[in-house]
Amino acid sequence: MQLHKKIALSILAATTLFGGGYKIPESSLDAVALSSASIAASSGADASYYNPANMAFSKDKGSTMELDLTYIGLSKVDYKGTTWVGAPVNSNVPTDTSSESENFLVPTLHYVSPAMGKMRMGFSIVSPGGLSKRWKESPASLYAKEFTLKTVEINPTVSYKLTDAIAIGGGLRALYSDGIVKNAKYDMTGDSWDFGYNVAVSVQMDKETTLALTYRSKINMTVDGTTSRTATGINSDVRVDLPIPAAFNIALSHTIKDTTIEAVIERNFWSSYKQLDFNFANSVNETNLGTPIPKLWSDSTAYRFGITHRLGRVTLMAGYAYDNTPIPESTINYELPSSDANIFSLGGKYRYNENFEFGLAALTALYKDRKVNNTKLNGEFTNSKSYLVSASVEYKF
Repeated sequence: MQLHKKIALSILAATTLFGGGYKIPESSLDAVALSSASIAASSGADASYYNPANMAFSKDKGSTMELDLTYIGLSKVDYKGTTWVGAPVNSNVPTDTSSESENFLVPTLHYVSPAMGKMRMGFSIVSPGGLSKRWKESPASLYAKEFTLKTVEINPTVSYKLTDAIAIGGGLRALYSDGIVKNAKYDMTGDSWDFGYNVAVSVQMDKETTLALTYRSKINMTVDGTTSRTATGINSDVRVDLPIPAAFNIALSHTIKDTTIEAVIERNFWSSYKQLDFNFANSVNETNLGTPIPKLWSDSTAYRFGITHRLGRVTLMAGYAYDNTPIPESTINYELPSSDANIFSLGGKYRYNENFEFGLAALTALYKDRKVNNTKLNGEFTNSKSYLVSASVEYKF
């Protein structure tokens, strides 16, 4: 049964995990520097991903491309308390353990085409997750010895200017996921291609103020995998459908001379994730391992704030966000020990000439300590942090 939780939660954690958990919404230099408060005022190549409607308002006559490389560091997570261990122990075992720290390099690409009348095209390739969580010590390793996932999202977009003040945009999302899951008793690998869409509208209320609405659709991930070292002794194919929930953003930006401030409210509809239901090709595994697992996640909200100040060729940025976790106490476990987070960020860009701009940004997320008391755990997760450092180059041609 633990195998099922790990493959599902690793996928959810590492593929656009909306709202809490190990979501990585920062897929551009501006997003890192502004704690993802970069929707209403988005004007660079990354508008193709964050707000495709804004591409139509671009003042650039030609194409714009942005390349980013982001370092992601995840601290170890400490847990102290008790852990339920099943047969043959069948008792709560005292536990004082830590997960492994993790380090990743994630590249991203954004592109916006020249204007074609009132229309522009865009294209983004991002890695919205691709993280890992490992617990080497028992009993934590019984639940989550390792889960690792690599992801790529391809997002072609288009925008159209309806009037001088109103633009719309949208696109197709193609998401590929490849995962590895291990614990003390099971190994599993799985991958998936799944599809969704995104839409956006931007309204320039006046020359200084922009209101933007964006929506990313729910994606039903149909993950096909294979198991080995199962509790039944039988290897088999397995399939599970996982909902990646819809996400809605409302953003408002206002510019005063050389300074722009932006506020974003992001609503993530995680309540669609009620249970995991695995379907095994082998009837023995289906009978013994195929019982649906309750999850009962809740909708979650993130609040984001960013400020941008321009000084000639230099642009300075800072941001703050508060991100709520969707995971209830009743179902939290080692696979995804998520909690509410305070996020702080800063960054800067330098315009070298008319064609090139270089940027550097950093972000840290501080996750609140979380006490838990459910059927498997009675204790507290502490000291969870994540760090991002991003470098970028923007090229206009």
